Amino acid sequence: MKIVVFGASGMVGQGALRECLLDPAVTSVVTVGRSPLGTSDPKLRHVVHADFGDLSPVASEFAGADACFYCMGVTSAGLTEAEYTPVTHDYALEAARVVGGTFVYVSGEGADAGSKTMWARVKGRTENELLALDRPVFVLRPGFIQPLHGITSRTRIYRYLYSWSSWLYPVLRKVAPKYVTTTELVGRAMVALAKGAQAERVLRSDGINRVAG
Repeated sequence: MKIVVFGASGMVGQGALRECLLDPAVTSVVTVGRSPLGTSDPKLRHVVHADFGDLSPVASEFAGADACFYCMGVTSAGLTEAEYTPVTHDYALEAARVVGGTFVYVSGEGADAGSKTMWARVKGRTENELLALDRPVFVLRPGFIQPLHGITSRTRIYRYLYSWSSWLYPVLRKVAPKYVTTTELVGRAMVALAKGAQAERVLRSDGINRVAG
């Protein structure tokens, strides 16, 4: 099985890549980024590409893909909607246009196209457009994600928050299981969906954990 991963250097993407490399059913992984990834593995190929708004020049790298995991994202803090939209919406739709197979889009808890909150509105609109495509599409809406196996966020404020709140995970797991998951479970759920696992098309944290098994 061949899987393409966008955003493999981010926290969620690192978890997805780790589970792809560990699963024997995944024979080939292609990651895409603007700079070298810094990770090597016999079944991993990293494609350096600058313009995520036009993936046509590297489309041949994705031939025969069984699934595409779109894990790219940026914090909305300090950004206008016009600045936030390309990575969250435009690049995701371009990835779906160029890469075949099952498409898994990492959104977020609270995404809603009708929301007054900018990030939730953009993510919700993206979800709707992807789910309208004539192909297998799944949307993941994780809430609190615990990073495992040395994985960290590239965003400084997120690194601080996850470090400070790590002790909360066992408590949240008990009192609010619908809203908590881990990078490992998110990655395992993605691989399971690529394998054809049966699930609702929009998965919150509890659904992600269930599919991950």
